[in-house]
Amino acid sequence: MLSSELTNMVDAARKHGWVLEPEALRLLAATGVPVPRFAWAKSKAETLASAAAIGYPVVAKVVSPQVMHKSDVQGVQPGVPDGECLAKVYDRFRGLPGFEGVVVAEMLSGHELIVGAKVDFQFGPVILLGIGGTAVEIYKDTATRMAPLKARDVESMLTCLRGSRLLTGHRGFAAVNIPKLTKMMLAFSNLVMELGDRIESIDLNPVFCSPERCTVADARILLAPQG
Repeated sequence: MLSSELTNMVDAARKHGWVLEPEALRLLAATGVPVPRFAWAKSKAETLASAAAIGYPVVAKVVSPQVMHKSDVQGVQPGVPDGECLAKVYDRFRGLPGFEGVVVAEMLSGHELIVGAKVDFQFGPVILLGIGGTAVEIYKDTATRMAPLKARDVESMLTCLRGSRLLTGHRGFAAVNIPKLTKMMLAFSNLVMELGDRIESIDLNPVFCSPERCTVADARILLAPQG
């Protein structure tokens, strides 16, 4: 059950039509979906302090209700090596429209997956799992199931992916942690069911999966129009 604080946070985001990324990450974390160590820094001093606490290198991403697609405005900077570079990134982000701070997050590694959800007008919530990252639009290697998911559904989705051997170990590449991937998918399915008709879609891309963990690197939650 979502807390009233989280529910109010989602409802307050309706004025934008989508949930700002730091709030989306907070929502995911509160419902058991793993996210990286991150901070929403609203000043240069906070940005530098957050990065020092997380540990370099870090990813820096602009926070703005006017910038949904951050890469379109060069609002994402991975692999920031030190405070001097981060200060320059902050200054550049501050010039973007609607600037409300910076997400500073740990760097992740592993196989890139995409996880998503969409509310179909006929079938209700549908969950997607696929090979993600920048190649998702090229390979279109995805599987879908109706929510709520069970563990056997996640297993079936993995089996349906053409790239499943990349995840289970292939030519010297280690297998991802399937139990943790399954646990993440079930937690995400529960969140989708909790949000219900508040959402239009959710995109988690990329999700980095390694032998140790499966963690959401980027989250976008689009809210359903108010009736």
